[in-house]
Amino acid sequence: MAFEGLTEKISAAFKKLRGKGRLTEADVKAAMREIRLALLEADVSYKVVKDFIGKVSTRAVGADVLESLTPAQMIVKIVNEELTALMGSENQKLRLASQPPTIVMLVGLQGAGKTTNGAKLAGLFKKQGKRPLLVACDIYRPAAIKQLQVVGEKLDIPVFEMGQTNPVDIAKAAVAHAIRHGNDMVFLDTAGRLHVDEQLMDELKAIKAAVNPHEILLVVDAMTGQDAVNAAQTFNEWLDIDGVMLSKLDGDARGGAALSVKAVTGKPIKFIGMGEKLDQIEPFHPGRMASRILGMGDVLTLIEKAEQAFDQKKAAELEQKLRSNKFTLQDYYDQLTQLKGMGSMEDILGMMPGVNAGALKNATIDEKALSRTEAIILSMTPYERENPNCLNHSRKRRIAAGSGVKVEEINRLLKQFDAMNAMMRQFSGPGAAKKMKKLQRMGGGFPGMPGF
Repeated sequence: MAFEGLTEKISAAFKKLRGKGRLTEADVKAAMREIRLALLEADVSYKVVKDFIGKVSTRAVGADVLESLTPAQMIVKIVNEELTALMGSENQKLRLASQPPTIVMLVGLQGAGKTTNGAKLAGLFKKQGKRPLLVACDIYRPAAIKQLQVVGEKLDIPVFEMGQTNPVDIAKAAVAHAIRHGNDMVFLDTAGRLHVDEQLMDELKAIKAAVNPHEILLVVDAMTGQDAVNAAQTFNEWLDIDGVMLSKLDGDARGGAALSVKAVTGKPIKFIGMGEKLDQIEPFHPGRMASRILGMGDVLTLIEKAEQAFDQKKAAELEQKLRSNKFTLQDYYDQLTQLKGMGSMEDILGMMPGVNAGALKNATIDEKALSRTEAIILSMTPYERENPNCLNHSRKRRIAAGSGVKVEEINRLLKQFDAMNAMMRQFSGPGAAKKMKKLQRMGGGFPGMPGF
């Protein structure tokens, strides 16, 4: 995960401060030296690091910190605030046209993930009720058009293409097509190169002049570190970009790009790609990212993910079943499905306060446990899901064969289900309504986390 090393080193520096009742200026300087080294190792721009440490140090050696009863907490607060300011202070939304369609021009170097992440972005807006159109303006890279068509089909988003013709003509024709067919957003997937060259930039400037996009988004690979920042600077000089989308932030990137882009280009990071799946994209919130870097979790994003996975209709049905004490394996399965929709267990745990990267590294997280549980329940008949007490040895053997697991694993699941059922019975007793609201705020309750 990006920032893993940075989080560990900064946490170690803070730990040394917390061990002291009162701090001296020398203590603060020693901590700042460790944080400086951690940032440089994360591939953050030297100038950005120098300015950042200067601002933090100035505030951290003030009397209100050194004379505070909890000086270490004050320094954490200062670092958090300065990290947030470094990355842009607040989320910058995509600028939408007052008169549709909104034209978004996606640019970037080859291999940055422009096509896939552009499609992810279109998918995100489709969920918000928009009618996006993907446009294949990359006529050079082999199979670029086909790749866009494949991801468009998966997301059920139309793709406009005209083969190997002039990209400027394709962009203009696509906008006209969007107006005729009621598409209120147009995403132009433009060509990239392995390196910035004048021919590429002239083509992109011609497309910009022809369709006058409302947003020019640069997609950069977070795993390339400082090279991503250099690319952002060059693209901004040529095209005056409106924002940046960081891709592959789920990899082993050192994270320097996220901390340097805004300071170097003056342009905000607006979205981040957090995985290979087409729904793994998030708006970029500087404050939340700062909290993740400092090992403080990201509760707001966790809540948003829970709300997206939360099915109101199923929750109402579950409430009635809990009131009548009729929680079944089918209900158990429905809750696990909602939990899977929130992402990987590692991602979920990483957003919880107090769970740092080092702890996750040493934890045994069985990501396939949910899938095995799902396979077991789906191998049962509807009657067996509603009446798990009927599962004798013969039925368990049949289910084991159908789901590819051992009978012991089925027994383990039933034991987990019994424990969950016992816990659920409390919701049918006194004070059930109050407890039910608490359960619903948790996104349906998320019963059982197999593999933990």
